[in-house]
Amino acid sequence: MITFPNISPEIVRVGPFAVRWYGMMYLFGFASSYLLVRHQLNRLGERTLIDIDSLYSYLILGLLIGARLGYTVFYNFSFYFQHPLELFAVWHGGMSFHGGLIGSLFAGYLFCRKFKLGFWHTADLIIVTAPVGLAFGRLGNFINGELYGRTTDVAWAMVFPGGGPVPRHPSQLYELLLEGVVLFIILWSLKTRFRKPGVLTALFLMLYGVFRFIVEFFREPDEQLGFVLGMFTMGQLLCMSMLLVGVMILHFRRR
Repeated sequence: MITFPNISPEIVRVGPFAVRWYGMMYLFGFASSYLLVRHQLNRLGERTLIDIDSLYSYLILGLLIGARLGYTVFYNFSFYFQHPLELFAVWHGGMSFHGGLIGSLFAGYLFCRKFKLGFWHTADLIIVTAPVGLAFGRLGNFINGELYGRTTDVAWAMVFPGGGPVPRHPSQLYELLLEGVVLFIILWSLKTRFRKPGVLTALFLMLYGVFRFIVEFFREPDEQLGFVLGMFTMGQLLCMSMLLVGVMILHFRRR
Protein backbone atom coordinates (compact mmCIF):
# COMPACT_ATOMS: atom_id res chain seq x y z
CA MET A 1 0.00 0.00 0.00
CA ILE A 2 1.20 3.54 -0.80
CA THR A 3 0.71 6.39 1.66
CA PHE A 4 -1.58 9.12 0.40
CA PRO A 5 0.49 12.36 0.24
CA ASN A 6 -2.23 14.35 2.04
CA ILE A 7 -1.36 17.69 0.42
CA SER A 8 -3.33 20.65 1.75
CA PRO A 9 -6.03 21.62 -0.78
CA GLU A 10 -5.22 25.28 -0.07
CA ILE A 11 -2.07 26.88 -1.45
CA VAL A 12 -2.43 30.04 0.60
CA ARG A 13 -5.14 31.65 2.73
CA VAL A 14 -5.62 35.31 3.56
CA GLY A 15 -8.48 35.77 6.00
CA PRO A 16 -11.65 34.26 4.51
CA PHE A 17 -10.10 33.99 1.05
CA ALA A 18 -8.06 31.01 -0.10
CA VAL A 19 -6.26 29.99 -3.28
CA ARG A 20 -6.92 26.29 -3.80
CA TRP A 21 -5.03 23.74 -5.87
CA TYR A 22 -8.24 22.65 -7.63
CA GLY A 23 -8.91 26.16 -8.91
CA MET A 24 -5.29 26.50 -10.02
CA MET A 25 -5.62 23.25 -11.98
CA TYR A 26 -8.47 24.80 -13.97
CA LEU A 27 -6.24 27.79 -14.66
CA PHE A 28 -3.31 25.59 -15.72
CA GLY A 29 -5.60 23.55 -17.96
CA PHE A 30 -7.09 26.56 -19.76
CA ALA A 31 -3.67 28.20 -20.13
CA SER A 32 -2.09 25.04 -21.57
CA SER A 33 -4.94 24.57 -24.04
CA TYR A 34 -4.74 28.24 -25.07
CA LEU A 35 -1.00 28.04 -25.77
CA LEU A 36 -1.31 24.78 -27.70
CA VAL A 37 -4.10 26.19 -29.87
CA ARG A 38 -2.03 29.31 -30.57
CA HIS A 39 0.83 27.03 -31.60
CA GLN A 40 -1.44 25.22 -34.06
CA LEU A 41 -2.80 28.47 -35.51
CA ASN A 42 0.70 29.87 -35.98
CA ARG A 43 1.76 26.68 -37.72
CA LEU A 44 -1.28 26.80 -40.01
CA GLY A 45 -0.95 30.54 -40.61
CA GLU A 46 -4.51 31.11 -39.38
CA ARG A 47 -3.91 33.29 -36.35
CA THR A 48 -5.61 36.31 -37.89
CA LEU A 49 -8.72 34.31 -38.80
CA ILE A 50 -9.71 33.38 -35.23
CA ASP A 51 -9.95 35.78 -32.30
CA ILE A 52 -8.59 33.21 -29.88
CA ASP A 53 -8.97 35.43 -26.80
CA SER A 54 -12.69 35.90 -27.45
CA LEU A 55 -13.05 32.22 -28.30
CA TYR A 56 -11.64 31.16 -24.94
CA SER A 57 -13.88 33.62 -23.14
CA TYR A 58 -16.84 31.81 -24.70
CA LEU A 59 -15.41 28.36 -23.99
CA ILE A 60 -14.51 29.02 -20.35
CA LEU A 61 -17.92 30.49 -19.58
CA GLY A 62 -19.69 27.65 -21.40
CA LEU A 63 -17.63 25.00 -19.64
CA LEU A 64 -18.16 26.38 -16.13
CA ILE A 65 -21.90 26.89 -16.57
CA GLY A 66 -22.32 23.54 -18.31
CA ALA A 67 -20.27 21.66 -15.70
CA ARG A 68 -22.36 23.06 -12.85
CA LEU A 69 -25.70 22.48 -14.57
CA GLY A 70 -24.57 19.03 -15.68
CA TYR A 71 -23.77 18.00 -12.12
CA THR A 72 -27.13 19.36 -11.00
CA VAL A 73 -29.13 17.47 -13.63
CA PHE A 74 -27.12 14.25 -13.93
CA TYR A 75 -25.94 13.63 -10.38
CA ASN A 76 -27.99 15.44 -7.75
CA PHE A 77 -31.19 16.82 -9.27
CA SER A 78 -33.47 16.14 -6.28
CA PHE A 79 -31.19 18.04 -3.88
CA TYR A 80 -30.89 21.13 -6.08
CA PHE A 81 -34.60 21.02 -6.87
CA GLN A 82 -35.27 21.32 -3.14
CA HIS A 83 -32.43 23.81 -2.53
CA PRO A 84 -32.19 25.90 -5.75
CA LEU A 85 -29.92 28.56 -4.21
CA GLU A 86 -27.26 25.87 -3.67
CA LEU A 87 -26.82 25.86 -7.43
CA PHE A 88 -24.76 29.04 -7.04
CA ALA A 89 -22.67 27.71 -4.13
CA VAL A 90 -19.89 26.42 -6.38
CA TRP A 91 -17.44 26.43 -3.46
CA HIS A 92 -19.33 23.43 -2.10
CA GLY A 93 -18.16 21.41 -5.12
CA GLY A 94 -20.09 19.64 -7.83
CA MET A 95 -18.88 19.87 -11.44
CA SER A 96 -19.63 17.40 -14.24
CA PHE A 97 -17.24 16.76 -17.13
CA HIS A 98 -20.04 15.75 -19.47
CA GLY A 99 -21.99 18.91 -18.64
CA GLY A 100 -18.88 21.01 -19.16
CA LEU A 101 -18.28 19.38 -22.53
CA ILE A 102 -21.84 20.12 -23.67
CA GLY A 103 -21.56 23.69 -22.42
CA SER A 104 -18.24 24.38 -24.14
CA LEU A 105 -19.41 22.82 -27.43
CA PHE A 106 -22.55 24.96 -27.37
CA ALA A 107 -20.52 28.09 -26.56
CA GLY A 108 -18.08 27.24 -29.35
CA TYR A 109 -20.96 26.82 -31.78
CA LEU A 110 -22.33 30.26 -30.84
CA PHE A 111 -18.86 31.78 -31.32
CA CYS A 112 -18.36 30.17 -34.73
CA ARG A 113 -21.82 31.23 -35.85
CA LYS A 114 -21.27 34.83 -34.73
CA PHE A 115 -17.87 35.15 -36.43
CA LYS A 116 -18.73 32.94 -39.43
CA LEU A 117 -16.10 30.27 -38.74
CA GLY A 118 -16.18 26.57 -39.54
CA PHE A 119 -17.42 24.84 -36.38
CA TRP A 120 -15.84 21.43 -36.96
CA HIS A 121 -12.46 22.88 -37.94
CA THR A 122 -12.44 25.07 -34.82
CA ALA A 123 -13.62 22.18 -32.63
CA ASP A 124 -10.77 19.99 -33.87
CA LEU A 125 -8.21 22.69 -33.00
CA ILE A 126 -9.52 22.88 -29.44
CA ILE A 127 -10.37 19.25 -28.75
CA VAL A 128 -6.85 17.89 -29.27
CA THR A 129 -5.73 20.08 -26.35
CA ALA A 130 -8.62 19.15 -24.03
CA PRO A 131 -6.85 16.10 -22.50
CA VAL A 132 -4.22 18.42 -20.99
CA GLY A 133 -6.95 20.21 -19.05
CA LEU A 134 -8.44 16.86 -18.06
CA ALA A 135 -5.08 15.73 -16.68
CA PHE A 136 -4.76 18.85 -14.54
CA GLY A 137 -8.34 18.44 -13.34
CA ARG A 138 -7.77 14.85 -12.22
CA LEU A 139 -4.60 15.91 -10.44
CA GLY A 140 -6.71 18.47 -8.58
CA ASN A 141 -9.19 15.71 -7.64
CA PHE A 142 -6.31 13.62 -6.30
CA ILE A 143 -4.91 16.47 -4.19
CA ASN A 144 -8.40 17.06 -2.77
CA GLY A 145 -8.71 13.34 -1.99
CA GLU A 146 -12.05 13.20 -3.84
CA LEU A 147 -13.48 10.91 -6.52
CA TYR A 148 -11.39 8.08 -5.09
CA GLY A 149 -11.68 4.47 -6.18
CA ARG A 150 -13.30 1.33 -4.86
CA THR A 151 -11.75 -0.80 -2.15
CA THR A 152 -8.90 -3.04 -3.25
CA ASP A 153 -5.82 -4.91 -2.08
CA VAL A 154 -3.48 -3.96 -4.96
CA ALA A 155 0.04 -2.90 -3.97
CA TRP A 156 -0.51 0.73 -5.04
CA ALA A 157 -3.76 1.19 -3.11
CA MET A 158 -4.16 4.26 -0.87
CA VAL A 159 -6.22 5.20 2.17
CA PHE A 160 -7.97 8.48 1.33
CA PRO A 161 -8.96 10.85 4.18
CA GLY A 162 -12.63 10.88 3.15
CA GLY A 163 -12.82 7.23 2.12
CA GLY A 164 -12.67 5.53 5.51
CA PRO A 165 -9.84 3.33 6.83
CA VAL A 166 -9.83 0.91 3.87
CA PRO A 167 -7.33 1.01 0.96
CA ARG A 168 -8.76 2.12 -2.38
CA HIS A 169 -7.80 2.45 -6.02
CA PRO A 170 -6.26 5.86 -6.81
CA SER A 171 -8.73 6.15 -9.69
CA GLN A 172 -7.98 9.85 -10.16
CA LEU A 173 -4.49 8.86 -11.31
CA TYR A 174 -5.91 6.21 -13.65
CA GLU A 175 -8.03 8.91 -15.25
CA LEU A 176 -5.09 11.31 -15.38
CA LEU A 177 -3.08 8.76 -17.35
CA LEU A 178 -5.83 7.48 -19.69
CA GLU A 179 -8.03 10.54 -20.24
CA GLY A 180 -5.11 12.94 -19.97
CA VAL A 181 -1.71 11.63 -21.05
CA VAL A 182 -2.67 8.74 -23.35
CA LEU A 183 -5.57 10.56 -25.00
CA PHE A 184 -3.43 13.65 -25.63
CA ILE A 185 -0.63 11.61 -27.22
CA ILE A 186 -3.10 9.87 -29.54
CA LEU A 187 -4.97 13.00 -30.65
CA TRP A 188 -1.88 15.22 -30.96
CA SER A 189 -0.11 12.61 -33.10
CA LEU A 190 -3.17 12.36 -35.38
CA LYS A 191 -3.99 16.07 -35.69
CA THR A 192 -2.58 16.36 -39.23
CA ARG A 193 -3.68 12.94 -40.49
CA PHE A 194 -7.31 13.73 -41.34
CA ARG A 195 -8.43 16.15 -44.03
CA LYS A 196 -12.09 16.06 -43.02
CA PRO A 197 -12.95 18.48 -40.17
CA GLY A 198 -14.81 16.88 -37.28
CA VAL A 199 -12.99 13.53 -37.29
CA LEU A 200 -10.71 14.51 -34.39
CA THR A 201 -13.68 15.69 -32.38
CA ALA A 202 -15.43 12.37 -33.01
CA LEU A 203 -12.30 10.45 -31.99
CA PHE A 204 -12.08 12.43 -28.75
CA LEU A 205 -15.69 11.61 -27.88
CA MET A 206 -15.20 7.94 -28.65
CA LEU A 207 -11.83 7.46 -26.93
CA TYR A 208 -12.74 9.44 -23.84
CA GLY A 209 -15.99 7.51 -23.62
CA VAL A 210 -14.13 4.19 -23.71
CA PHE A 211 -11.38 5.24 -21.27
CA ARG A 212 -13.78 6.75 -18.72
CA PHE A 213 -16.14 3.76 -19.04
CA ILE A 214 -13.27 1.43 -18.10
CA VAL A 215 -12.02 3.54 -15.19
CA GLU A 216 -15.54 3.78 -13.74
CA PHE A 217 -15.24 0.08 -12.80
CA PHE A 218 -12.45 1.10 -10.40
CA ARG A 219 -14.01 4.37 -9.18
CA GLU A 220 -16.36 4.57 -6.22
CA PRO A 221 -19.89 5.42 -7.44
CA ASP A 222 -21.31 8.77 -6.36
CA GLU A 223 -22.70 8.42 -2.84
CA GLN A 224 -26.06 10.03 -3.62
CA LEU A 225 -26.60 7.87 -6.74
CA GLY A 226 -24.75 4.58 -6.40
CA PHE A 227 -25.34 2.25 -9.33
CA VAL A 228 -28.12 3.48 -11.61
CA LEU A 229 -28.53 0.57 -14.03
CA GLY A 230 -27.44 -2.82 -12.78
CA MET A 231 -23.66 -2.73 -12.44
CA PHE A 232 -23.30 0.57 -14.29
CA THR A 233 -22.83 4.08 -12.90
CA MET A 234 -24.21 7.37 -14.18
CA GLY A 235 -20.74 8.18 -15.55
CA GLN A 236 -20.77 4.99 -17.62
CA LEU A 237 -24.24 5.71 -19.03
CA LEU A 238 -23.11 9.19 -20.05
CA CYS A 239 -19.96 7.72 -21.61
CA MET A 240 -22.01 5.23 -23.63
CA SER A 241 -24.07 8.14 -24.96
CA MET A 242 -20.85 10.02 -25.68
CA LEU A 243 -19.41 7.05 -27.58
CA LEU A 244 -22.59 6.74 -29.66
CA VAL A 245 -22.53 10.45 -30.54
CA GLY A 246 -18.86 10.16 -31.52
CA VAL A 247 -19.58 7.22 -33.83
CA MET A 248 -22.44 9.14 -35.46
CA ILE A 249 -20.28 12.24 -36.01
CA LEU A 250 -17.46 10.13 -37.44
CA HIS A 251 -19.84 8.38 -39.82
CA PHE A 252 -21.42 11.56 -41.18
CA ARG A 253 -18.23 13.65 -41.29
CA ARG A 254 -16.31 10.96 -43.18
CA ARG A 255 -19.12 10.78 -45.72
